[in-house]
Amino acid sequence: MKPKRSLSTVSNLHQVYQRWRGVPYRFGGVGEDGIDCSAFTRTMYQEVFGMELPRSTYEQVHLGREIGRDELQPGDLVFFRIGNGTQHNGVYVGDGKFAHASSSVGVTISRLDNVYWRSRYWQARRLLDDI
Repeated sequence: MKPKRSLSTVSNLHQVYQRWRGVPYRFGGVGEDGIDCSAFTRTMYQEVFGMELPRSTYEQVHLGREIGRDELQPGDLVFFRIGNGTQHNGVYVGDGKFAHASSSVGVTISRLDNVYWRSRYWQARRLLDDI
């Protein structure tokens, strides 16, 4: 059975984000000395929902079901194609924003409509049941 979203999902996502905010990006990193995007997504899911995700973006993109961008709810995963076969992901936190480990600034929150992310948006996946 999949975990359900609670009314405190947004608050919990932001609390976890605040603990990780500013941690530098490190490819293959999984801890506070450096973390990559899929490890950060995995950590958020573990800490907020108690749910174990696979380690890589390539595995995470096959979880749950694909949803439209207009259906996004806090806790959904968002995926991007960066180029050269590289994928990136994060966790939607509401209000058109997602939390992720950025290679340029570390763990941060970005807007989906930012020109960089908008042009690279690929898909969103829902892993959790609706409220």
